[in-house]
Amino acid sequence: MSDATPLPRLRRTLDLGARRIVRHLDTGDGWQAVTESESGTADFVPSAFTDEFELARWERLGLPDGATVLPVSPIAFREYMLFEQHAVDAARGMARRFLPAGYRIGRAFEAITRRTFPPYRPHRLWYAQPIYYLSNPLTLVPSGVEITPPAYSNALDFELELGVVLGAPLRDATEADALAAIAAVVVINDFSARDVQLPEMRSGFGPQKSKHFAGSMSATAVAGSAVADRLDRLTASVSINGETLSRTGTSGMRFSVAEAIVHASRSEQLYPGELVATGTLPGGSGMELGRWLAPGDDLRLEIDGIGVIEHRIGK
Repeated sequence: MSDATPLPRLRRTLDLGARRIVRHLDTGDGWQAVTESESGTADFVPSAFTDEFELARWERLGLPDGATVLPVSPIAFREYMLFEQHAVDAARGMARRFLPAGYRIGRAFEAITRRTFPPYRPHRLWYAQPIYYLSNPLTLVPSGVEITPPAYSNALDFELELGVVLGAPLRDATEADALAAIAAVVVINDFSARDVQLPEMRSGFGPQKSKHFAGSMSATAVAGSAVADRLDRLTASVSINGETLSRTGTSGMRFSVAEAIVHASRSEQLYPGELVATGTLPGGSGMELGRWLAPGDDLRLEIDGIGVIEHRIGK
């Protein structure tokens, strides 16, 4: 995607004096402050929360007047796992750090057979339908916020993902319906406490405190209509402390974003403001790269043409 291509974008900032959230649109001529009624078809997702609710939320994070907040505050957050390569490499990375005996067995198996160690592959249901869990949309923070690792973890990780936000209700949707309902496209980061995740997954109930403490979103959102036809052809990168550790992208999904939305809508009502994330792009997590976050790190996650997430890791 060319950086010269003008893409309709949205951002929102704090006006603490007026006690409001200011919406800005850029349709190719620079950022302009607008109201929801003025923005018309260029706008993406109607606000689900009051300004006062959001102001209190951002003030608790200590954000100053004029700070950029989430371009969209989602009402629900479905976290998919659409990339097999990530699933395999992440399982291998998890074993390397937390299950060294099993990792040695897997390494020997793969060296001899030149095939993926079977325990690293996703469950068979993953190959039959899009798999997701519901995360916590209220712990998503804006890019730029300093992140303190949870007190109960010593293995903080990041996950670079593509996210889409619905702008229309859906139920029993077709793929065409699903694509047409994508109002905003964002970058998502799913912070993970990996040492907590392993026992939680073994409980049979899926991730809980290992995931719900924090996630983040890019400062800007791109209009879905501008990129919905190429969600599987975007390029991306991971950098820590200015060093590029991974160049990746959104190609290679087992199921498309539209198929994931269709699956979620089967006999279930979806609403404007719901966030759907693809799951981690291949090479988009520290567990895959062997690079765990540490205090003082500067993390940068980018999907070209969509947006950037940046965080300093605190103590």
